Amino acid sequence: MTILKVKELKHQYPDGTSALKGVNIDVFQGEFIAILGANGSGKTTLLKHLNGLLQPESGSIFLDNRELSKYKPSEVFKKIGMVFQDPNDQLIVPTVEEDIAFGPTNLHLSQKEIARRVEKALDLVQMREFAKKAIHTLSYGQSKRICIAGILAMEPDVLLLDEPTSGLDPSGVKTVMKILRDLNKKQGITIILATNSVDHVPVFMDRVLIMDKGKVFQAGTPEQVFTDSKTLAEVKLELPQIAQLMEILRDKDKLPINSLPLTIGHARQELVKLVNAGSEVFISPECSTH
Repeated sequence: MTILKVKELKHQYPDGTSALKGVNIDVFQGEFIAILGANGSGKTTLLKHLNGLLQPESGSIFLDNRELSKYKPSEVFKKIGMVFQDPNDQLIVPTVEEDIAFGPTNLHLSQKEIARRVEKALDLVQMREFAKKAIHTLSYGQSKRICIAGILAMEPDVLLLDEPTSGLDPSGVKTVMKILRDLNKKQGITIILATNSVDHVPVFMDRVLIMDKGKVFQAGTPEQVFTDSKTLAEVKLELPQIAQLMEILRDKDKLPINSLPLTIGHARQELVKLVNAGSEVFISPECSTH
């Protein structure tokens, strides 16, 4: 079932920058989608259109087969929540509990329902023990998780995130991505995530949209999109690191690798299969420089 549909979406900023140049996408309920692209490709601009923060110059966006412009802003924000890249743009009240309660309070819910939503949202981001903490005492990674919780308290159908792992250490990246995967797979929330990083995409995402200069350059599953480094280089992106290694082994060392593994697990399976088949693995001096 299509939950969001974008038709010929165009947007130009007041300074004349043409940020979107006829974007067409379908988002299906329950998907986990990555929007990849270099800075300035239009990722954030597209996200801001999907929940009505920006209005299109032309084109249309449909939510549940109804044009987005026909909804009241409050209706859109209940259905589609957005987490910004910088937590400071989103955290606005003194304590964690108060911040997460801000959205539900504006929905004029009962105190009991607000408390239930706050508690559930904190559990979903694994931050219940931080409920009484002051916002300014949180680490950067903790702040990002509280931002997610604040949106989850609105109980949206769709969650939009702009670079949710930027600025995080490897442990923080792993934690946030696992939380998002659980929200998608266990809670059934449709997730659209804009990012410059490619390495976690094959592990977590169902589908990838690559944007370049305000257009969708390529779309498909990670296996369809991450086929070779030359195509991605055209839009200033790289293959996931493990795929880069396997591409070198295939192209420079002539190992019989039919398709590029995108994760460590798949690469391991491919290499074990080659070893068991008796292939001679030789790493050339040229390869050692990569």
